[in-house]
Amino acid sequence: MALIGKLSTEIAIHSPAAKFFDLLAKKLHHVQNVCERVHATKLHEGDDWHSVDGGSVKHWTYVIDGKVTTCKETIESINEEKKTVIFKLFDEDIDQHYKNFKLIFQVIENNSGGASAKWTVEYEKVNDDVEAPYGYMQYFDKCSKEMDAHLLEA
Repeated sequence: MALIGKLSTEIAIHSPAAKFFDLLAKKLHHVQNVCERVHATKLHEGDDWHSVDGGSVKHWTYVIDGKVTTCKETIESINEEKKTVIFKLFDEDIDQHYKNFKLIFQVIENNSGGASAKWTVEYEKVNDDVEAPYGYMQYFDKCSKEMDAHLLEA
C-alpha cells in the first residue's frame, strides 16, 4: 500500500463564491459557530487568525468518524485570485496517523454563475495500518453545506 495519497471532494454551493471564500480566508474564527462538527477553535500562537507561513497557529477540536479529534493548523498560503487557501494540519491526533497533512480549499466558479467548494487533502501516513482520511471528506461535505446555508441566511 502507498503511504502517500490525495483525496478530493467538490460540493456545489448556492451562496456567492466570494462570500464562501472569505469565510475561510478572512473569517476563519466564525467556522466554529456555523459547523456542528467543529466543537472549538482558538488562536494558539500569534495575533492574527489569517497570518500566512506559520505566523499564527490555531488549535481545533472537531469530530471525524464520530470521534473527537484535535490538531493545530497554520495557513501556508492564500490566493485571492484563484480563491484558494492552503492549510497545514499537525500535532495531536493528526501526528498519530500522518507525517504530513495538507488541506487545499478552493472555491470554483462555473460558467452558469454557480460555484463549488473543492477540498483536497494531500497526506503521508505514518504506516500501512493507517486508513486514508476518508472521514475528512464527509466532514468537509457536511461543513460546506452548513457554511453555505449560514451564508445564504446572512
